[in-house]
Amino acid sequence: VSIFNITVFMPSVFMLIGIPGLESVQCWIGIPFCAIYLTAVIRNALLLIIIKSEPSLHEPMYIFLGMLGVTDIALSTSIVPKMLGIFWFHIPEIYFDSCLLQMWLIRTFEGFESGFLLAMALDRYVAICYPLRHAAIFTPQVITQIAAMVTLRATVFVTPGLVLIKCQLHFYHTKVISHCYYEHMAIVKLAAEDVRVNKIYGLFVAFTVAVFDLICITLSYVQIFITVFHLPQKEARLKAFNTCIAHICVFLQFYLLAFFSFFAHRFGSHIPPYIHILFSSIYLLVPPFLNPLVYGAKTKQICIHVVKMFSS
Repeated sequence: VSIFNITVFMPSVFMLIGIPGLESVQCWIGIPFCAIYLTAVIRNALLLIIIKSEPSLHEPMYIFLGMLGVTDIALSTSIVPKMLGIFWFHIPEIYFDSCLLQMWLIRTFEGFESGFLLAMALDRYVAICYPLRHAAIFTPQVITQIAAMVTLRATVFVTPGLVLIKCQLHFYHTKVISHCYYEHMAIVKLAAEDVRVNKIYGLFVAFTVAVFDLICITLSYVQIFITVFHLPQKEARLKAFNTCIAHICVFLQFYLLAFFSFFAHRFGSHIPPYIHILFSSIYLLVPPFLNPLVYGAKTKQICIHVVKMFSS
């Protein structure tokens, strides 16, 4: 049978059906997703206002935290509005170029998040292991360069994947995407052509960025713990350890959810599709929701300014 008789050639519009198997309750599922999104935006915006308005927080750790907050707002905003349009207003149509833009935004902001977590780990490493050199190393110019490198790295790694999809995949089995947002593997599975290059490049990007950052972050904290345990005073050990608790919590929640979603999606063929989709959505929405809460509760300076803001 000819490929032209069983496939669609370069469709301009795709259909996102949401969560297959749970279509009848999607309107209710949208409520917690909307609540998580609004809470994440408000919390991160509040965090940014506090960091910007308080001169005492204009330090590398809080500047990177502010960058992480901006990334969290952008990441959740690139997903939830369209998701709620499907759940509540039954608007499944999305242009192919909009699909590519959404994928580019999601993957790029994921790269930003991982990069800023690495930057924060390196900042804590220098602050604890080389405290006298911290101010000389993390100058405003260096912070700007780190932010530019994180941005450039994510953009350079993600963009070729979109070019591959746009230029190599022309025939699709269907225009219906069984997902609530554009996900790379979801669209690749619809293609009626050889997708090995797309799959290999997707895996290459995921493992190159995530594994490299994960190794560097882990090594940084291993060295931090070695240094902390060798501090002579107990109070100094507790203070140094407390400054890292929030970073460790955020680091663990991001990478544990990421790897669980990745391996479940690729090796959990026996798991119902709606489980995959729910977990992939939770993986993208939970970190922006929890990050400001973790830092607000575990970082004394931020907690003090939050209380001051609401008590005044």
